[in-house]
Amino acid sequence: MSENVVHLHKPTDPPTDDTAPTVLTVVPDAPPARPVPLWVRSGRAVKTAAMHERTRSTGRAVARHASYTFNGGRIVARRTWDGRTGARYERMIRAAEAAGNLEAAEEWEERLQRFRAARHHRRMDLLHSPVEAAKGVAVGAGMSIGTLVALGIVMAINTGHVGDVITPLSATIDFIALLIRIVQVVWGPALTIGPFLALLALWSVGRKQQAAPNWALPANVRNGEGEPITPSIVVKALRDLGVPALARAIKEMGDAGASMLGPITIAGCGVEVDVTLPSGVSTNEVQNKRRKLAENLTRHEHEVFITIPQAARTVRLWIADSGALDEPIGPSPLVTDETMTADYTKGKAPWGQDLRGDAAALSLYQRHLLITGLSNQGKTVALRSLALWLSLDKSVQFLMGDLKGVGDWAMFDGLATTLIQGPTDEHVIQVTEMVEGAVEEMNRRIQAPPGTVFPPLIVLVDEAQVAFMCPAKDEDRRPYGGAKANSRYFMAVRKIHNQGRAVNVLMWQGTQDPTNENLPKLVREGAHTRASLALGTESQARMALGDKAVDGGAAPNLLRPGLDRGTLVVASDGITIPAGQSSITVRTHYIDDDGAEAITDRAKALRDGVTTLHAIERGEEHDPLADIAAVVGEAPRVRTKDVLARLATRNADAYGGWSFIDLKRVLDDAGAEPYKSDGVMVVARNRVARALANRDTDGSASADG
Repeated sequence: MSENVVHLHKPTDPPTDDTAPTVLTVVPDAPPARPVPLWVRSGRAVKTAAMHERTRSTGRAVARHASYTFNGGRIVARRTWDGRTGARYERMIRAAEAAGNLEAAEEWEERLQRFRAARHHRRMDLLHSPVEAAKGVAVGAGMSIGTLVALGIVMAINTGHVGDVITPLSATIDFIALLIRIVQVVWGPALTIGPFLALLALWSVGRKQQAAPNWALPANVRNGEGEPITPSIVVKALRDLGVPALARAIKEMGDAGASMLGPITIAGCGVEVDVTLPSGVSTNEVQNKRRKLAENLTRHEHEVFITIPQAARTVRLWIADSGALDEPIGPSPLVTDETMTADYTKGKAPWGQDLRGDAAALSLYQRHLLITGLSNQGKTVALRSLALWLSLDKSVQFLMGDLKGVGDWAMFDGLATTLIQGPTDEHVIQVTEMVEGAVEEMNRRIQAPPGTVFPPLIVLVDEAQVAFMCPAKDEDRRPYGGAKANSRYFMAVRKIHNQGRAVNVLMWQGTQDPTNENLPKLVREGAHTRASLALGTESQARMALGDKAVDGGAAPNLLRPGLDRGTLVVASDGITIPAGQSSITVRTHYIDDDGAEAITDRAKALRDGVTTLHAIERGEEHDPLADIAAVVGEAPRVRTKDVLARLATRNADAYGGWSFIDLKRVLDDAGAEPYKSDGVMVVARNRVARALANRDTDGSASADG
């Protein structure tokens, strides 16, 4: 039993005076703590020391420098073996055979035969060299002694001393003895220091080649970010890709695996190289391992692009400089060059830059357009930048429907003939009727005399998936949305896709998250230019761009949502695509709302004035003269064919079938006859306004009377 301890303390609640009695309390001792065994304390200390970062760094340094020395010896031994044997030539022969290049294989075989013949000749010379060397030494020694004696005789004659005859010979003997003594002094330390110098040389070779395990290398080398791309790095990345046939072929080639590679060329913010795969390896086996290949190249997945050029059994690798794709590109020329104009027929819209850093420009001439991608990836900005460029061609007319309705297209008010903005079913109905009005205009143009030239009419619908998924139906129970033969929006788009291109009526659509429900197959395949921002799956990429583009390497599903905002993959004959590829990746210029408004202000200055309709008038009484005045707007004069087009857009039911004769009849009756200006028939605003005012005055007078 342990002893008790007596503690002296005061009560818990001290009394008011200082005479509080001291209380004696007997408290038993707590049991003594059990001592920690020595082996436990030692184990913890060892574990702490082993886990310390300094210990780890020291261990890595020891392993690294030991590997440098050992592997440096292997490298020197292999180089020596290659220099003394035909191993190098044999590897090159195997590499040429694996690549199917028989001519190169024959050339290397001839070189091997020449090397073996020269080596045989040297070995035969070695058989006779001892005798020849002995003869040479004997003759040389005799001649040297004779020379020295002759020199001594000359000295003796000159000095008159006979002993000078052997002076040169004795001096030579003394010099040789001195050399022997020097060698005897140096030989011992050289034998001691020599192995250390040899190890230092091997260590230097291994260090230069970084011949150590990856975990033992320094952090900056181990991470490898920013490491330049060399043939050996590419070959090693392909060898470690996890394709057995490829690894075996490279192993048989040895260091000559670089023969698979074409020249590594600088391409924009990265490099590009063509890789000819050995027999038995298909291109899709490399394509399907893009992430692993990128990591083997010390890059992120989005920094490596794999495409299929025209050459058989070849993949083209574009490898970005580390972090280069996260840097923004410069501003759009539309913003920086206030004098820029557009040419719908011959020009190209400055859209952005390709991965090489070259300007990426898109021709819009007679091409239907579809841009898709996940929400908030820059779809509207990419589509709007094309419309902004085209607005600088004053002959282009726009019918626009923005089914998002947050003001992204508000700057086209006063520029577009029709601009409908809003996400509701009623807005979908308005947009559908707008597109159907464009179909009527298309039919009118088709029925025009052959050779008639029509101004381009761009029918643009942003967030088109809202229209395709609209559940509303008309009074005949025909749905506005959907993808059936009686779906009004779907059929109107299909009609424009089928015949609009011939008469310059073009359909542009932007949509989110392509599926068969919100982007029907016939609609997406009707677009000549198809572009996609980041998507979620490969199946969505195939819907957006088509099977051919995806099979050729297009992979918008591998773009990073949020980080690659504004980067899209384009499949179109309207943009320059490298030979053999089916798509190109473009980083688009960002034009904000202020920049867009400045561009549209310049575009409005090129025009005589456009009255923008924000709703489609339907099923109402119409006044032809008032409608003509409305579509003429504030322009002093408008060409008659433009007036007809605007009337058809304003009310397709009333004016869709109008011809010049109908327009002339109404104007002639009102006293506002059209006339020729610069060789074309025009309608004068002041004549129409005067006729409308006179008619209203006459009508009022009659009413008053």
